[in-house]
Amino acid sequence: MRDPHFEYFIEKFGEATYSMPVSEATLAQWTGKLPPILMTYWREEGWAGYANGRVWTVNPDEYEDIKDAWLEGTPLVNIDNFHVIARSAFGNLYLCGEKMGRSVTTSCLNNEILALKNKLKPKPLHDQDSSIQSFFGSRKPEDFDYPDANGKLLFERAIKKYGPLEPDEMYGFEPALVVGGSATLDNLRRLKLDPHHHILRQFDSPTLPFSNIDFDKFMK
Repeated sequence: MRDPHFEYFIEKFGEATYSMPVSEATLAQWTGKLPPILMTYWREEGWAGYANGRVWTVNPDEYEDIKDAWLEGTPLVNIDNFHVIARSAFGNLYLCGEKMGRSVTTSCLNNEILALKNKLKPKPLHDQDSSIQSFFGSRKPEDFDYPDANGKLLFERAIKKYGPLEPDEMYGFEPALVVGGSATLDNLRRLKLDPHHHILRQFDSPTLPFSNIDFDKFMK
C-alpha cells in the first residue's frame, strides 16, 4: 500500500509516464543519508517522471556536479550535505539535506536559490520524512509549470510545440532570461539539462534569500 501522501500526489498527477527501477545496492548507498520514506518511494516507484514530465524523481548521483556548481560559494555548503531528489520540467532542482531534509530549491531560469528559514533546521533522519511527504502531497501540477511574460503557463503549450521531454532534458529559454531574454513560447527550447544548468550558472551568481540568517549557528 502506498504512503497516503504519495497516493494523494498520484491522484493529482497520475501514474508515472516514465519509470526506471532503483537497485537494492543504490538504496543501500543512500539509506542513512536520506529520509526513510524516500527510500520507500524509490523502491516502490523507481525514479520516475509524472504528468508527462512536469516533475521527475531522480538519481542524486547524476546531479551532484550540477548541485555543487550552484551551491558553490554559498553558506549552504557549510551547513549540510545536500542532494537533488527531484526536478521540474523547467529545471528547478529540489534538494534534500542529510541533516535538514527537503529544504532547498534551485531555480536556474530565475538564477535563484530558494529556502525558508524555518526549514533550515537540523533534525533526526526519521523526523525528515514529513519534509518529503509534504513535498509530494502538497503539490499541484501547476507548481511545476512556468509562466510566460504575460503570466500564462507554458508547459502544455511547450509539449504541443516542442514535444515531451526525455529524462535528461528540460525546457529553457534562448536567449536566457538572466542575459535579457524574454519568457515567451517562441524563445523556449528543449535542452539537455546538465550542460544548460552549467551554462546558466556561469552567467552570474545566484541570488540568495537568506541575508538575515545566522549560518554560524549551524556550525556549532
